[in-house]
Amino acid sequence: MPDVFVNYRTGDEESAATMIARELARRFGGERIFFASNSIEPGSRFPVELVRAVEECEALLAVIGPRWAEVRGPDGRPALKAEQDWTRREIQTALDRGVLVIPVLVGKATRIDRAVLPDDLLELADCQYRRFDHRNAESDLTALGDTLARLLPELGAVDRDARAVRERSEAKSREKPTRDIGHTRMRTRDVEQRVRGGIGTLNGDLSGTFVNKPQGPVNTGAGHQYNAPHFEGDNTGVQFTAGDNSGTVHQRFERERRHSDDGR
Repeated sequence: MPDVFVNYRTGDEESAATMIARELARRFGGERIFFASNSIEPGSRFPVELVRAVEECEALLAVIGPRWAEVRGPDGRPALKAEQDWTRREIQTALDRGVLVIPVLVGKATRIDRAVLPDDLLELADCQYRRFDHRNAESDLTALGDTLARLLPELGAVDRDARAVRERSEAKSREKPTRDIGHTRMRTRDVEQRVRGGIGTLNGDLSGTFVNKPQGPVNTGAGHQYNAPHFEGDNTGVQFTAGDNSGTVHQRFERERRHSDDGR
């Protein structure tokens, strides 16, 4: 069952109608787009097929060019005035059914003039239209397809262009963690080299302070550093300085030699 019926008039912008039908078939699938010259099989009764398709569609695109109301029928009168004109009958059936009807104005075609419409098509003049220009074919076709995908959920669910966009986005999302892992490994190697070199500060995900084989006094706090001298031996008097960041305590260590009777 087709979702979109492409209505057009022979002798007025058939090429535009063909381009529209072809692009929509590419994007949503050929079985969802009805275009008489492609969708009716040889030997089929075209009146029956046309009526069935327009009665089952969810939207009808009325492709209207500059000569749409001027094309003459076999009797020499404007074809649009004939009740049996298929272009007119298709649009009338869609309007009577209350389906979505979108006029597509091609090239120099202006807004539909109500004065040229038969009474049963007057509603067509009130339908919001889209434009199609051969010079802007790509962008106009994309806009038309986007409109149908948004208004008809059935088409949105099978939109090949939207699926391609999602797949590209998912591929980029998968690539990002791989790049992050590579960057983390680079940072880890850099940290290892810095650690082997001595003391340093790590930032980012590896925040902190590391100390490796210090060769002298080390302060890893935020205040002043107080150093106590290293001492050993038989010094008779040594001053040891200790304390925290708020003050200094001096302690005097005196060592007295005691003499005993045994000479120690």
